Amino acid sequence: MFGPEGPSLRELAAQALSSVEHGYDLLAPKFDHTPFRTPDEVLGSVAKALVPLGPFEDGLDLCCGTGAGAEALTGLCRRSVTGIDFSAGMLDVARRRVRPAGGPGVAWVRGDARALPLRAAFDLVVSFGAFGHFLPRELPGLFAQVHSVLRPGGRFAFPVLAPPRPTRAGFWMLLGFDTVMRVRNALWRPPFVMYYRTFGLGFVLGELRRAGFAVDLYALPEFGRRGDGSPRARLVVARRTQPAAGRVNS
Repeated sequence: MFGPEGPSLRELAAQALSSVEHGYDLLAPKFDHTPFRTPDEVLGSVAKALVPLGPFEDGLDLCCGTGAGAEALTGLCRRSVTGIDFSAGMLDVARRRVRPAGGPGVAWVRGDARALPLRAAFDLVVSFGAFGHFLPRELPGLFAQVHSVLRPGGRFAFPVLAPPRPTRAGFWMLLGFDTVMRVRNALWRPPFVMYYRTFGLGFVLGELRRAGFAVDLYALPEFGRRGDGSPRARLVVARRTQPAAGRVNS
């Protein structure tokens, strides 16, 4: 699962017994050598699907980690790309590895996605693999924050993989992981929030619409289809169309 440049079992244990923020600070130097990094195939497929929806001027990578998504944005956005994450260690790696020659300006911001220290300055926000770090009750506030930093008509895009069926080994692996995390968080503080089975697509689409988005789904054809014909991977594209409830249009 991990190559020789990846973290050791001892290092992973230290991360798992830390807070989310400190855990990622510890993991940051070796994060790109783990399976947790978003695969290039996903990044490329999402970028390809977004090209016809552009052009985009200013992009934001939400929970950017070591900057893989921000690097993909440099090929989509003409003026600026910003990555935001609350792990200083991950941002340090991102600053070193994402240095595009020419193209848009790139900036890095340390901050919490649940309280974005940014203004409505973006026409594209993307996120890759971060939603397991948010409990379902936090998603409405998270989506309201994204809504607040998008210009009217701006888009919020993220890929969603179809969940494995109970007949597949992957289903039981994810269930086992989530169970271990729940036991860990019941016994140890601070909690480490990382769950794979709390991001139901129907619930998410409803919360996006309540936050003031119009939502479209695009199949990502590179990942094929399941036996019933449904896509194995989709791109959710939420477009800011109106103020969220209780908010003033910025």
